[in-house]
Parts: sequence; structure tokens; C-alpha cells
Amino acid sequence: MSSASASRDWDAATYDRVSDPQLAWAREQLARLSLAGDEVVLDAGCGSGRVTTLLAELVPRGRVYAVDAAPSMAKHAGAALGDRAIVLCQDLVELDLPEPVDAVFSNATFHWIHDHDALFAALYRALKPGGQLVAQCGGRGNIDAFRTLADAIATEEPFAPYFRHWRRPWNYATDTETRERLERAGFVDGQTWLEPKSVTPEDARSFIQTVCLVRHLDPLPDELKGPFVDRVLERAGDPLVLDYVRLNMMARRP
Repeated sequence: MSSASASRDWDAATYDRVSDPQLAWAREQLARLSLAGDEVVLDAGCGSGRVTTLLAELVPRGRVYAVDAAPSMAKHAGAALGDRAIVLCQDLVELDLPEPVDAVFSNATFHWIHDHDALFAALYRALKPGGQLVAQCGGRGNIDAFRTLADAIATEEPFAPYFRHWRRPWNYATDTETRERLERAGFVDGQTWLEPKSVTPEDARSFIQTVCLVRHLDPLPDELKGPFVDRVLERAGDPLVLDYVRLNMMARRP
């Protein structure tokens, strides 16, 4: 996933293994793309490359650029995709592609970026006239109960001292403000909507450690990361149910 800070890395191999929910959401979005098969497309926040593989299958006579700010993700995606995509390690806000693209696709990424106005401006610049944007990310209300629990545990000992200057990295926007931001960037025909998506991960510990708590663990020393995950799991309930809310968006550059 792309992040506003490339120094905040991910466990790409584990993410690749546990990201079945994200893959399922991406399949739904890919059906919203209008492609003839010869387009140049961008996977904005390609993660481990699982979704990029599906995207590349839709443009057998085209080209795919896969961009992620996390070095481990870009490296993993590059190895997984081979010559099926051109993988670049870049921050999406500072996107710099070798050529303009016909379509921008993104899955489970934009909520990691604080400045959505700058993000949409960068994506607009990357698109050819008439180009399409199809994306989904976390929206307002996304895993609120789980994040509230994790934030509460972050105030407890022995974790609290490490969170004094911690900045929450999420930007869970509403559909209305997202549509307005797309318009400000120059997009037309904007459609945005929120969609609840409940998830019960098969490997709860690996999933929350790699996906939901990845930035909560940043400020902690290694010896406290496991205990933090343990305490969250103890209080989150069994089976663990995560109330995801997805923000969908479709728009076009005129």
C-alpha cells in the first residue's frame, strides 16, 4: 500500500498471504473499469502485486505501472510480477510516471494518505484526457470499534510512553467530501459511495498485526509489539469481526 511516508514499511510477504479480503474487494472494482485491452494503466498503491496481476490480465496488449511507496511492497511486487508490470517505488502525492495513463486503479490505499487534494491532483496529472479513475479505500467509520480499542490500549502501560507523539496515519473520508475533492482536482462524472464490508479474518493475529495495527506498532520497541497485539486480541472478541467501511469512487478526466 502506498503511504505518505516511504519510511513506514510493511511486511509484504505476510500481507500477500493474508490479504484475501482486499483481493475480493479489488475484483469487484476491476469490473467497473472500461478497458479494451490495449490501455496504459496505473495500479496506485500496488501492495504485494496480487491485484496488479489481475489488472495486467485485463490489458494484454497494454502496459501496467505498479506504484507503491513502501520499499518492501515494491520489491515483492517486482519479483511477483516480472515483465507483467513496471514497478516503481514512489509516493503517490509525488507521482512521476514515464507517460500518461488511460486509467488509474487503486485498492485499499488512499486512506493512508493525509492530503487527498494533493493526491487527486497528482492522479489527474497522470491521466490522459478522457482517462478514468476507479478506486476504493477505507471510508468514514472504517473499523471504528477496533481502532478505538487499539487506541485505548495505547494509553495503557507499558505502551503509553511510546505513543506520546504518535500521529494517527489514517484519512477515512466521507463520500461527499471525496466527490468535492475530485471536482476541485478537475475530475468530472464523479461518483462516490460508502459501503459496509464486514471481515472475519482466518488468521486473526497475522491479519491485525500486518494490516490493522501496522502503524500502531511503529513507535513500539520490538519486545512490546507482540504483547500489544496480544492485548488487543484478548479484548477484541473471538471470532474477531472487523467492521470495514469502503469508500468507492469513479471519475473521469475531461
